[in-house]
Amino acid sequence: MSIPSKKTKSSFRGFGKRMRANLESKPANALAPAEAIKALRTFKAPKFDQTVNVVVNLGIDPKAADQALRGSIAMPHGIGRSARVVCFCQSDKVAAAKAAGAVEAGGDELVAKIEGGWMDFDVAVASPDMMRVVSKLGKVLGPKGLMPSPKAGTVTPDVAGAVKEYGAGKQEYRNDDGGNVHCVIGKMSFKDEQLVANLSHFIATIDKARPASVKGTYLKKCVISAAMSPGVLVVA
Repeated sequence: MSIPSKKTKSSFRGFGKRMRANLESKPANALAPAEAIKALRTFKAPKFDQTVNVVVNLGIDPKAADQALRGSIAMPHGIGRSARVVCFCQSDKVAAAKAAGAVEAGGDELVAKIEGGWMDFDVAVASPDMMRVVSKLGKVLGPKGLMPSPKAGTVTPDVAGAVKEYGAGKQEYRNDDGGNVHCVIGKMSFKDEQLVANLSHFIATIDKARPASVKGTYLKKCVISAAMSPGVLVVA
């Protein structure tokens, strides 16, 4: 999802009939979170439960290491989907990790399985003492954004807790090259108050993560959208 630009009605050519109608009816001004969610409901929707996304554009220098944002967030009401989690841990924690929902858990044998081409998972967590072993997978997991990281909360002594949280929809976030941070805040089938609570929690989390070296306006723009809807500006 990207920050939308202003368009005239004549520039809507090329879009489908539904999208053209939605673009022409979307609010021009930024709305409070509750009103922004209501505005999403007014758009003509496809016949599936759309994911609701949020993106904030930040007044950071993406090339400055001390202004980079990276962390993790668990929405108060979840995001309406689960994730497949693997856990790198010592043998005495394997049972607990699997009981928490890990699709696979272990050490060298799990590394070998992934080196062999198995990648049927969405998140990898690891205990700190396993990072020496996991580092062998840097070239495999790194490019896919799956390498466990302390900043993302995926390297932790409490691997069973991390498995449970990420399996329930906890997300990692990080800014892109344009200074944007993207997240999922739920599904259109959620109640308004659930989406508002998740959106407000996301904005508060990003605001709290403001790097000390950032000067001037930090939260420059916030936009929410459903998977197949225009973006709606939100007062952050």
